[in-house]
Amino acid sequence: MAERRGGRPAQLARTGLRSGWTTGACATAATTAAYTALLTGEFPDPVTITLPQGQRPAFALTDESLGEASAMAAVTKDAGDDPDVTHLAVIRSTVTLGAPGSGVVFRAGPGVGTVTLPGLPLDVGEPAINPVPRRLMREHLAAVAAEHDAPGDVAVEVSVDDGEAIARRTWNPRLGILGGLSILGTTGVVVPYSCSAWIDSIRRGIDVARAMGRPHVAGCTGSTSERVAIEEYGLPDDALLDMGDFAGAVLKYLRRHPVDRLSIVGGFAKLSKLAAGHLDLHSGRSQVDLALLARLAREAGATAETASAIAGATTGLGALQTAQAAGLPLGDLVATRARDVALEVLRAAPVSVDTVCIDRAGRIVGRSAPRPAQPARRRSAE
Repeated sequence: MAERRGGRPAQLARTGLRSGWTTGACATAATTAAYTALLTGEFPDPVTITLPQGQRPAFALTDESLGEASAMAAVTKDAGDDPDVTHLAVIRSTVTLGAPGSGVVFRAGPGVGTVTLPGLPLDVGEPAINPVPRRLMREHLAAVAAEHDAPGDVAVEVSVDDGEAIARRTWNPRLGILGGLSILGTTGVVVPYSCSAWIDSIRRGIDVARAMGRPHVAGCTGSTSERVAIEEYGLPDDALLDMGDFAGAVLKYLRRHPVDRLSIVGGFAKLSKLAAGHLDLHSGRSQVDLALLARLAREAGATAETASAIAGATTGLGALQTAQAAGLPLGDLVATRARDVALEVLRAAPVSVDTVCIDRAGRIVGRSAPRPAQPARRRSAE
């Protein structure tokens, strides 16, 4: 089994891939080591922490520094086999003794962002250290304080080397988290390819849009579809949701936290998957249903020859081009069916939905009219 820094075996996910540790777990380990050194003069290395689900990983220290009233410890994040932008980021925690009765105060150091928009689980002006990592750090600080008969009044400054540059590759700027990364994690463990961070960012994006009073948001599958959404609807950045392949995540969260209108903008092939009922649009987890496209074309008046060519196309785009050559509005038909699937997932939530299909160049090749959710049907009395 592969080994982590510190000599502890790596966890294996059910897929056989190595799990990793969140920035919150790394910050907790660094904070625990720094406070221990501040009270004892010695850094525990590796430092062991307890995660919310009971795991007890050990973290080797990347760096350490001890002064009279403060100590700094650093941990290098290992995201395991997950393609995480924060993999190998250095998470630092500087713990400084506080005034009696001050408790634990969190501060954003270099590379950790500050909240500037409402809608997140932290107040505006707070360092972007999420609630669960804060709780985890407080618990470990309290345990160290109790062990060494200390009051536990400290300031904790968390920083991330090059965090501001890394954050540009995340949702943080759009969510109004400026100056760096967020310290995240609810379990402390990164499960490879679970995409939990992306889905959480989608939810936080909806929260921010609602808090900003945006009545209209757009779920976009990529940067080209975002550009089209801006051109078509004139939406501000905080109303654009980087949906990627996770149409289901957008729809299910809006079902519980609605806005007036959702526009879904994406490539023809991806929206044809949604039209077929797939909520995960990734190429490895769903495929274009060419038989469905052929059936839609036949319903629109396609000849048997054209329908057969569409069914035998090698790609969704090839099917679209065949339909276009025959003068068939396959793009509109896919957009309309995708809209209707989205409305079914929303389950009568008060959200009006429209869809826009684009090709690889960003040209609009199909669209649906906006349609409001239908009220839930009442069962008749027996």
